Amino acid sequence: MDKPQKSLFSYVDCIELYTPDIKEGIEYYCNTLGMKVIWKTESSAGLGLSEGITEVVLQNERKELNVDFKVDSVVEAVKDIEKAGGQVIYGPFDIPIGKCAVVKDPWGNRYVILDTTKGTYITDDEGNIIGQNEPG
Repeated sequence: MDKPQKSLFSYVDCIELYTPDIKEGIEYYCNTLGMKVIWKTESSAGLGLSEGITEVVLQNERKELNVDFKVDSVVEAVKDIEKAGGQVIYGPFDIPIGKCAVVKDPWGNRYVILDTTKGTYITDDEGNIIGQNEPG
């Protein structure tokens, strides 16, 4: 029996939801539905769930739902996705914490992959980004 291959995806990093107003989105998801702000910027906010590491990211730049998968290396992952019959729609491109790409599988399902090769955010008690940890 062959040894199982390691999954390309580490976990679902986040589900991105559109909201025209980040503050109103935080009010709805945090103050009425119990999520908590993990980090926030002018155009997005990462919200934590009760269990797990997946975030809900509210954003006001794209009126669409996105699912983001965490990978070890976006550069390497896009090669594997293309070799398996998927397509790169956009990227890889730099993001503050690493690299990102928008891809699609052979059936047209579109999703985002990202890595944290540049580190992770450091936040204050209110979730404002105040720095960045080194990768590792």
